[in-house]
Amino acid sequence: MDEQQKAALEEQIRKALRVIIDPEIGRNIVDLGLIYAVVVEEGGIARITMTTTTRGCPATAFLKEAVGNCVWDVPGVEYAEVHLTYEPPWTPDMMET
Repeated sequence: MDEQQKAALEEQIRKALRVIIDPEIGRNIVDLGLIYAVVVEEGGIARITMTTTTRGCPATAFLKEAVGNCVWDVPGVEYAEVHLTYEPPWTPDMMET
């Protein structure tokens, strides 16, 4: 898989993740800025780094599982790994307008 194919797959993953809506705010997690990184490695390995709006977010497990399931469904992804981080902490400034 060359760099152009990896970039295209990363974009497909980001597009797919837009269907996941944060239940508290009612916007998709990409536009909210909750997806910090989408990296595709050789062999179709997708590594997603994400956060939630707060450390104690009651939807954390739901969102993390939804991201993993969504990424697995993208054609070309052979393995999906989701990492949750709170560094840097999410702020409303991270939302796309």
